[in-house]
Amino acid sequence: MTAIRLPTAQPPHSALGARPDVTESAGAYRATGGYQSATRPDELLHHLDASGLRGRGGAGFPAAVKLRAVREGGGVPVVVANGEEGEPGSVKDRWLLRARPHLVLDGLARAAAMTGAARGYVYLSDPEAGDRIRRALAEHPPPLPIEVVETDRTYVAGEESAVVRRIDGGPALPTAKPPRPFERGVGGAPTLVSNVETLARIALTAARPGLRQRIARSTLVTLSGGTGTPLLTEIQYGVSLRTLAAAHGTPDAAGALMGGLFGGLVDARGLDLPLEPGALAAAGTALGCGAIRLLAAGTCPVTAATEAVGHLAAESARQCGVCVTGTAAVHDALRALAAGTAGPQTVANLTRWSRALPGRGACGLLDAAAGTAGSLLRAFPGVVPSHLGAACPACAADLPAGGPGRLAVAVPEVSDAPSARIALPAMKGTP
Repeated sequence: MTAIRLPTAQPPHSALGARPDVTESAGAYRATGGYQSATRPDELLHHLDASGLRGRGGAGFPAAVKLRAVREGGGVPVVVANGEEGEPGSVKDRWLLRARPHLVLDGLARAAAMTGAARGYVYLSDPEAGDRIRRALAEHPPPLPIEVVETDRTYVAGEESAVVRRIDGGPALPTAKPPRPFERGVGGAPTLVSNVETLARIALTAARPGLRQRIARSTLVTLSGGTGTPLLTEIQYGVSLRTLAAAHGTPDAAGALMGGLFGGLVDARGLDLPLEPGALAAAGTALGCGAIRLLAAGTCPVTAATEAVGHLAAESARQCGVCVTGTAAVHDALRALAAGTAGPQTVANLTRWSRALPGRGACGLLDAAAGTAGSLLRAFPGVVPSHLGAACPACAADLPAGGPGRLAVAVPEVSDAPSARIALPAMKGTP
């Protein structure tokens, strides 16, 4: 089971809250300033702009820019809290919906006020989270109609055009762009599709605008893999990955798979990178949804890349021929490397695909597969040649027992009973 680790001193702007092991009631939320802020919509939008808050769904798009685009899109907008967490190594969104439903709903209502939306949706695939959201809506009726829409959990179901398609009654599959949802979304209206952590930080900013910078520069991360127990915690931008690896229980990590399956692989030197969007982008990686899978010492990065791309190949929506054939080809090439049956042409193909495939599918799945292969070649240039014509003992030991299932992380336990107590040790270096 995934553990939750609180900062050494719990700040008032923390998304984790005071009791992350128990579902927060409306009364408890109001006691911390929730739902009560007098911050006007235009003031809040200014604070979000000034803070530089970026979306937490993976792409990191500036929240204020997205809000304005929806507000200025014409017609009456729609707002959507996107809690469909398709990345296999992430649990933060489902935890937020289960543990702090009022924080998410407060953020959604404030997004509606800033955009002029008349209705909203909470989109998710976790039945337990759906129950907590429905109870929260009954406990504190929102200022606009909000509907819960459930879907099956897949990698592509949380892509914004898939969200719109599912809410409109279709399958949760991406559509071609343009138009994008902010132009024409649910029912043809301009639609804000916002990750639930982004909405949570909007609500935190409304309650404490004076802390807007710290709220915008704090983020939830899920650590897994390595030799430690999966962990959900909150950090300030700038903390090094090596610090987190040590806190997780994997001080000798050989590298990491970043951003869920979006940021690719980094080697041991990459562990010294600060977890900050700009620095990570400059290094060719990304924080993405905040899911980080550490590679234990002795783990072969070819195994990690093969598992990741295997998951993506299995999760393809099978709408784009280039995605179906491209992800399968990349996965087959990586499996050949792991088995020691690949030749120089395999490496040449992986190099070519990593450059040519991104941007050719309807969503980011193909980009993630190609990016993972490219990051393996860049971060571990000495490892790949050693797999040509010779079986890798580490791959042989790991892959038969591996597969996509190993990438999954369980959601931390969240109880409805206030008497339930779970030990929550503190982590140094967090906000």
